Amino acid sequence: MNIKDNWLKLADDNKMPQEGFGLYKVDGQKTMNNAIKAAYTAGYRLFDTAQLYGNEAEVGTAFKELQIPRDEVFLTTKVAEDNQGYDRTIESVKESLKKLQTDYVDLLLVHWPIERAFFETWRAFEDLKKAGLAKSIGVSNYQMIHLQYLATKAHEMPVVDQIELHPLLTQKPLLKFNHDHQIVTQAWSPLGRGAVLGKEVLEKIAAAHSKSTAQVILRWHLQNGVSFIPKSVHAARIDQNAAIYDFALSADEMQQIDALNNYQRTGREPELTYEYDRQY
Repeated sequence: MNIKDNWLKLADDNKMPQEGFGLYKVDGQKTMNNAIKAAYTAGYRLFDTAQLYGNEAEVGTAFKELQIPRDEVFLTTKVAEDNQGYDRTIESVKESLKKLQTDYVDLLLVHWPIERAFFETWRAFEDLKKAGLAKSIGVSNYQMIHLQYLATKAHEMPVVDQIELHPLLTQKPLLKFNHDHQIVTQAWSPLGRGAVLGKEVLEKIAAAHSKSTAQVILRWHLQNGVSFIPKSVHAARIDQNAAIYDFALSADEMQQIDALNNYQRTGREPELTYEYDRQY
């Protein structure tokens, strides 16, 4: 197994690479080109951006200038909060496609759940999929309560839930819920924005395998069966993050990493849906 050939099957029968390349805070055309070139060369095939990142046009230009065939990459973008609502969602996705210089995205995500347009946005997603503008549809930063609420009106459920997930925030109940409902969990900030890298237990495990602590964490994600999208603009780090397929963590080592969980978020806390709270 290697990064290029390691794909997960989604509930809609499409496939998605388990390990991808995050493009958050990758800015400037030269930096974007260099990062995507290094990632593609290293075997990454999933590239994750968002309207909120403000770099969709640079991503599209990079693929064009690097002459990377569209059918060889899996492209994800996300609809920002300001663009939610039925009509605005459809308009903004069409604008995203223009910037990305493509006719479709492989995965379209709702970036954050908001009360104002909770169901209208998802209805737009279902219609965008029917129109072929998105191959698969999913959500980001949805907790169990959001997914349960969505299920009351959705005609089809998300195939991916992209959440904050790392050894300091293992999210085991949500992982089980998603697994039980055929939703692939995808980890943004899989390294916890560096907050976990210096933990002694990780350093000991890394030394035992002659790997870095970052590689140990990514291998932990891999063996947990979740998708994950590390990011870097440095070629050496990009290569290193892909070099996790030549070793395995023992059950004991996996449990030691699980034990680091202290519910520590490095990002924003998802809000509950107030209407759901009132109804239920």
